[in-house]
Amino acid sequence: MLVFGGCGSAVLAAAFPQLGIGFYGVALAFGLTVLTMAYAIGHVSGCHLNPAVSFGLVAGRRFPVSELLPYIIAQVTGGIAAAGVLYVVASGKAGFDLSSGFASNGYAEHSPGGYSLIACFVAEVVLTFFFLMIIMGATDKRAPAGFAPIAIGLGLTLIHLIGIPVTNLSVNPARSTGPAIFVGGWATAQLWLFWVAPIIGGTLGGALYAAMFEPAATVAEPPAVDKGRAAIASGKSNR
Repeated sequence: MLVFGGCGSAVLAAAFPQLGIGFYGVALAFGLTVLTMAYAIGHVSGCHLNPAVSFGLVAGRRFPVSELLPYIIAQVTGGIAAAGVLYVVASGKAGFDLSSGFASNGYAEHSPGGYSLIACFVAEVVLTFFFLMIIMGATDKRAPAGFAPIAIGLGLTLIHLIGIPVTNLSVNPARSTGPAIFVGGWATAQLWLFWVAPIIGGTLGGALYAAMFEPAATVAEPPAVDKGRAAIASGKSNR
């Protein structure tokens, strides 16, 4: 859903003649997708739509490491399937061309703003770090109940407003993988950054929040999945 909703808005609606939604609309589409899905399936699975988020929750002692691999497989599979559906829809228009990027993430000559590899790497690490800080705080047992999806969805919107000109913004390896599989070439060659940087940022964010803001007794407890409160997303972003 994240890839179809977020990337779909970029591919189908961002540059629509006279009515295109632009960067603002795409950023909001990613945020709204996470917000609505968190309310819809957060109580079922925690709504991890993002491998970087799952890594961060493991580092923050909110999610058992034994469940990490199955979640990542589901996230990536969902991202690729959603990209496939988006391709079927987008290719139904005359003149459609995958060379336009298909909402793929990129750096250097494939960065929307022409940003360097180092700039893109730093942006993805830092923005994923802050996304995990938002998620950890919003789903903290001391936070007001029921509002976590709103904070998380708006947080994802904010970091997209910052990061779209830099990399098209990933913060989500599954979100990056889906479109890259269909574009191939440069998109798959640059995909490594959009796995490595978000996972580093997410892991640091989850670990730092737990170390700084959670009581030692709470952090020391065995990890458990609070599916009702850990309603989270993001880039499975599938950013």
